[in-house]
Amino acid sequence: DEVAVKKEEQPKEDKKEESVEENKDISIDFDGISGRVIKIPGKPGNYWGISPVESTIYYVYGSSKTDGPQMKMYDLKKRKETDLGKVGSFLISENKKKMLVSVNGKRAVIDLPRSKVKPEKFLDLSGMNVMVNRAEEWKQIYNESWRQMRDFFYAPNMHGLDWPSIREKYAVLLPYVKNRNDLNYVIGEMIGEISIGHAYVLGGDKPKPKRIKTGLLGAQLSRDDASGYFRIDEILPGENWTKQVRSPLTEVGVDVNEGDYIIAVNGKPLNDVADIYQLLVGTAGKQVMLTVNGTASAEGARDVIVVPTADESKLYYFKWVRGNVEKVNKATDGQVGYIHIPDMGPGGLNEFVKYFYPQLNKKALIIDDRGNGGGNVSPMIIERLNRQLALYGMSRNNGVSTKPNQMMLGPKVLLMDNYSASDGDLFPYQFKKLKIGAIIGIRSWGGVVGIRGSLPFVDGGDLRRPEFAPFDENGKWVIEGHGVDPDIVVDNDPAKEYAGEDQQLDKAIEVIMEQLKNAKPPMEVPKEFPDKSK
Repeated sequence: DEVAVKKEEQPKEDKKEESVEENKDISIDFDGISGRVIKIPGKPGNYWGISPVESTIYYVYGSSKTDGPQMKMYDLKKRKETDLGKVGSFLISENKKKMLVSVNGKRAVIDLPRSKVKPEKFLDLSGMNVMVNRAEEWKQIYNESWRQMRDFFYAPNMHGLDWPSIREKYAVLLPYVKNRNDLNYVIGEMIGEISIGHAYVLGGDKPKPKRIKTGLLGAQLSRDDASGYFRIDEILPGENWTKQVRSPLTEVGVDVNEGDYIIAVNGKPLNDVADIYQLLVGTAGKQVMLTVNGTASAEGARDVIVVPTADESKLYYFKWVRGNVEKVNKATDGQVGYIHIPDMGPGGLNEFVKYFYPQLNKKALIIDDRGNGGGNVSPMIIERLNRQLALYGMSRNNGVSTKPNQMMLGPKVLLMDNYSASDGDLFPYQFKKLKIGAIIGIRSWGGVVGIRGSLPFVDGGDLRRPEFAPFDENGKWVIEGHGVDPDIVVDNDPAKEYAGEDQQLDKAIEVIMEQLKNAKPPMEVPKEFPDKSK
């Protein structure tokens, strides 16, 4: 059966008014328009969804200091900002009277808010079903992937490939695609023909099982065979003011020490379970009672409340970095600083700032680019490392300063490995090109043709298309497919690295200490000051 949907006709008078409204001309006076710009106060951070409604502006704000996105409203008449609460996104209706908001993954339609958004009723989407012809949808996604590469890939010649024939080559596999992972595999094989680094196919309409997070204590544990209890061999250090680097057993009020034994978890004795972690399933971010003792005995034990974390990787990274800082400091008698840059995004930039400025009093610097996952902030870091001295300055009761300020004048060396990738490739290339210092390690990853977002597929998946590429002053394409070669090749032996020996870092210390022997001594304040009496 066919169902015809007939649009209800409006009264003629309404149609006339609507027509007049649609044909109303908007006149913009461009003469002196720059002088009519007004500044709206705002804090540093990210703003998106900026939507004006008469004299009110709605937007979502977020920064490293906020706990997720915050929806805000600015009243142009009152010149006042109002916090509307934790709203991830919103959409204003065509008539500017209603708003669709997303709160904690749920959606609600509300009147345009003037205060905290507190939806009383959310939309029930449980009955919203869509009939999908998977084979046709996957075919469309396949063709869309091919087309996006054709239209956005940085090299119009597709690296010399007959791109239409590549589509036909892999299209024969589509009838055998039985799930979304199969499709991603086929698309991946197709775009892999181009031989480029940043070409990925991701996501899609796939089952997403709920992840149950196991609570982790931020510690190395071992079982005492005699008692069955668990000994705390090592407590990982952390930065407890930062959520991602919180070490549960070092927080204020947690009376636990290395060498203590965990006797029970939430009253359940550990000598009755196969493993402590089976009692910590689902406890990440929740309060847990640990019964601990200085000996492997329940007698005289004490109870402490801890909040396990879901991820210890940041704690191990923090420990590794701090260990390297201490190693370099000890080996160089405090003369050389150490910085590791994990990526070229906000996190990596924060790490650089955190370790660079406190070590400006050092005579030299080791910068570690190993394992750098890339991003786009390498020019900012290079600018800091490559500042050229113009003159010195001084002030009473303070030491010598530089112009530009905050410069590291001493020798610098850079560590690099095969996991120095993307902007982590571009960083050592610039370091070498500008002759900032020697590079030690092994050749970098070699993937610098960059990506800038994606056009989502109909099912939410996406394709990352390499769209922009670097070349040198001679018109030669650089880095992609090869990487950056070090000045001094040192490849860590896996067995020695596992045992705690870092041959690359050891070499960096050796090289920079040799360079310090011939380094120019720090400038001192001139001994004689001007005499204006003569």
